Amino acid sequence: MRPRLTLAGQFLAIQLAIIVLVLIAITGVSLAQADAGFRQSESQRMRAIAETGATREAVRVGLRDVGNQGILQPTAESLRNLSGADKLIITRRDLRIQTSPDPADIDTQLDIGDSPVLEGRAWTGMGSIGGEEYLLAHVPVIGDEGEVIGMVAAARRYPDLAQRLVTAAPNLLVYLGIAGSVGITGSVLLARRVKRQTLGLEPTEIARLAEHREAILHGIKEGVLALDTDNRITLVNDTATELLQLPQDCAHRRLDELALDPGLYEVLTTTARGRDQVVPMGDRLVTLNRMPLVTDGKHAGTVTTMRDRTDLVALKHELDVTRTTTEALRAQAHEFNNQLHVITGLVELGEYDEVSQYVNRIGGARARLSADITARVADPSLAALLIAKASRAAEQGAELTVSQHTALGPTSEELSADLVTVVGNLVDNALDAVHSGRADSTDRFVEVELTDGNGGVWVRVRDSGPGVPSELSEKIFQHGFSTKESGDPTERGLGLAIIQLICARRGGEVRMQAAAGRQQGGPEPGDEVRDSSAVRGGAEFIAYLPYGAPAENTEERGSVT
Repeated sequence: MRPRLTLAGQFLAIQLAIIVLVLIAITGVSLAQADAGFRQSESQRMRAIAETGATREAVRVGLRDVGNQGILQPTAESLRNLSGADKLIITRRDLRIQTSPDPADIDTQLDIGDSPVLEGRAWTGMGSIGGEEYLLAHVPVIGDEGEVIGMVAAARRYPDLAQRLVTAAPNLLVYLGIAGSVGITGSVLLARRVKRQTLGLEPTEIARLAEHREAILHGIKEGVLALDTDNRITLVNDTATELLQLPQDCAHRRLDELALDPGLYEVLTTTARGRDQVVPMGDRLVTLNRMPLVTDGKHAGTVTTMRDRTDLVALKHELDVTRTTTEALRAQAHEFNNQLHVITGLVELGEYDEVSQYVNRIGGARARLSADITARVADPSLAALLIAKASRAAEQGAELTVSQHTALGPTSEELSADLVTVVGNLVDNALDAVHSGRADSTDRFVEVELTDGNGGVWVRVRDSGPGVPSELSEKIFQHGFSTKESGDPTERGLGLAIIQLICARRGGEVRMQAAAGRQQGGPEPGDEVRDSSAVRGGAEFIAYLPYGAPAENTEERGSVT
């Protein structure tokens, strides 16, 4: 395999090729100019020599009188030697050569081509004598009566290419040497500068790195977005374009030209580093990790990697629901153990009537709760979740009740999974609020209401906690926002964001309003306040989840109040 030229070698080869081409062009122009100069100057000189010979009396006498023909040769040679012409030929009118430096030419006929010399006119041009190229001048010899009695031809041998090259450019080698030296020096300096700017990489290595970068960039599953110091997109792959919902021609455009969501724009342009920042994008949750780029100690922009966490977060919350159910079962087991200890003690004491009453009391309450929930909620997963949450509430010293207006029929598998996530998160938040906000209160409750209506399922969850200030009613649905002061900051503020995402994905909605106290009759969908005398406090969250998929939900929904 033939080795490739280095960057310096390529520069040198290119510059030398350019120099050679320029020198060839200059040489051609010089040859053309030298040839034109030679023709012009020598034509005039040869014509003057021929005219001098044609006007000499000895030439006319030799051509008129055959007896005096011998004077032609000495006259011609004398004139040739004095003028420096290569040939001086005298012919008669029949073009028979009478004088020539070459004796073999004597008495041969001279070929004059298109020359009008026999018509009495002088002529100069190129011609051939003895197979060689000459610059010729033909001048007629005029007799006493004005007739043409012969001609004089003065000739100068036309120089070959080497002679013309030496004449045209006597210092061509010097020029070539100087140009070559300058080209080599310039190529080396330019190559060094370029290699410093390209980190010592050769062009093939740079091209290979660019190809590999493009392949890697578009091959990875995570999105990548790079910005320069002017927030102009310098690099973006297909995944980032899809996740951030950017236009296909977003490369090399500024972010403020793309009409991004203000929250997303702030995350992408803030000067602080961002780790695992979750931003809602339509019906998806996108996790962003933003890092600054520093080159030679200077800020050169930022690079943001991103991945879709929607399915992961949904799975995490399903696992949280499972974990909550497990904890509820554990609490129930602990409660059953205590109850068994009480029964065992009563049996040992012989209090059999008390044992019977105690068993009927605790068994009836548990059975009534389970029967009440399953009678109102036909979905088994959701009913089991409410039963488990009731046990957890009891363990925390609170009470979870299901409104008497709850009436939910069978639902699809997909809607059931979404309802479990929404209800589970809302109840967990309500229990946390009740547990932490009113530790000394005797009225610690959480009330859940599930109803059908307007083509979907309405979910209402009320609690007796401290409530949420009205100015935070919109912020609480943002990812990362939480009213809690403890816990992992990367995990706080995720539940309500997931609920809003699920509702929006199905074409529904969720919102918060101040809650009324516990009602005996339960609310109707659309009611504002059930009892003006009720104790105000806590918070009430209302969610609406349509039955069909978002694309199928085209009918108008009723308003949520």
